[in-house]
Amino acid sequence: MNAAVRPEILQTAAAQAHEGAQAVSATMAKLLPALQATLPAHAILWHGEDTIPYECDGLTAYRQRPMCVVLPETTQQVAAVLKLCHAQGVPVVARGAGTGLSGGAMPHRLGVTLSLAKFNKIIKIDKFSRTALVQCGVRNLAISEAAAPHGLYYAPDPSSQIACTIGGNVAENSGGVHCLKYGLTLHNVLKVKGFTIEGEEVEFGGDTLDAPGLDLLSVIIGSEGMLAVTTEVTVKLVPKPQLARCIMASFDDIRKAGDAVAAVIAAGIIPAGLEMMDKPMTAAVEDFVHAGYDLNAEAILLCESDGTPEEVEEEIGRMTAVLQRCGATAIAVSRDEAERLKFWSGRKNAFPASGRISPDYMCMDSTIPRKRLADILLAIQEMEKKYNLKCANVFHAGDGNLHPLILFDANDADQLHRCELFGADILETSVAMGGTVTGEHGVGVEKLSSMCVQFSAEENEQMFGVKRAFDAKGLLNPGKVIPTLQRCAEYGKMLVRGGQLKHGDLPRF
Repeated sequence: MNAAVRPEILQTAAAQAHEGAQAVSATMAKLLPALQATLPAHAILWHGEDTIPYECDGLTAYRQRPMCVVLPETTQQVAAVLKLCHAQGVPVVARGAGTGLSGGAMPHRLGVTLSLAKFNKIIKIDKFSRTALVQCGVRNLAISEAAAPHGLYYAPDPSSQIACTIGGNVAENSGGVHCLKYGLTLHNVLKVKGFTIEGEEVEFGGDTLDAPGLDLLSVIIGSEGMLAVTTEVTVKLVPKPQLARCIMASFDDIRKAGDAVAAVIAAGIIPAGLEMMDKPMTAAVEDFVHAGYDLNAEAILLCESDGTPEEVEEEIGRMTAVLQRCGATAIAVSRDEAERLKFWSGRKNAFPASGRISPDYMCMDSTIPRKRLADILLAIQEMEKKYNLKCANVFHAGDGNLHPLILFDANDADQLHRCELFGADILETSVAMGGTVTGEHGVGVEKLSSMCVQFSAEENEQMFGVKRAFDAKGLLNPGKVIPTLQRCAEYGKMLVRGGQLKHGDLPRF
């Protein structure tokens, strides 16, 4: 039986809700007329039923109703909204497709959610320079589809590529299954254009290999909407390989599979993709897509080679030999393009497959040295017992990027709390093993506390210094990515007491 809530707690909560509603009303009373003078009526949403779809991104466990949502259609309108919000001290959270998994696009209670969904035009495909100039709301996969007639494609391929936008990819420095060979978003973008919070147009990078001045392109990519609002991106395109083939290797022991990943790289081979799935994940995706995975294997590896037919044949042979030496119990090589896509279908559908076997899941994202893959998997198995929750694992094994999916029911407050603790434990264990708390999903709100483990107070202050240089008032995506000194102090105390700081109590910037 649930314990009764004390009356004074209910009274405090009601008073806080009333104060919050009053603050929203007061801010909107001043902001709405100015927005209506700037944007057409259909581009402003502030009624509750219209703003609910924007209350979270792909991290659905944490929600916040936005005060209002604007959907500008021109860069002039974007600049005008930003100038207005800056003048009135109103926070702004930029949003793309909402596929992020760290709460990076979660709205601010007293802020404007700036949806860039209407910036969805591919401006130019240049087959000679092998570049594409696109607006920020263009879907990742749409770039490759547009470039296909020229024999080109855009290499970074997140699992959400059918929906995620290039602006969101820039914000998170997204990766994908083929980024081991072709690099992350950072390595495939030449130029980013956008606006500061003051509405000033800015440009990072350039159309040539090296732009003049400081390399701020590498600062803006992965900055999670904290420094500027991206509106236009120039990406690199690469030639479609003549041939691609995929090895599916089964292992009866997790450590053997982890060691095989390290052995492939140590042999001087850089596969186009090198992915790993454990037994629970294999079972989930096989039941969903019927890719022909070995359900008896403790782990499977997908190792892809692409290039000319001669290059692929030689590399497949070398990888097969390494996998056999490392104890693979079964090896299958795709015979044609249809079978290659079939092998990859399970990996690409790992997230929806997990959604079929659990009411909710929390997808974690950290990195570790490749040689510690087996260690982290075994540690996660012990955490399953500790928190009494299941976890299915899929890894970008080649670059040590982990995606454990913790299975839970968000309707059960205790399960949600244990899930949070489980996730924090994975992140902190990754740091202890020489890794980082994020690989490609960003920090958002989800990993704020874990940033206190990764970085010192002095390092966090340096990051705040960069933030202030772009956004002195702290209005762009506030309260995310960089933890305050107060938060880290509170988190340290809670760790000592065995607790966990809740995301609803996030200190603001």
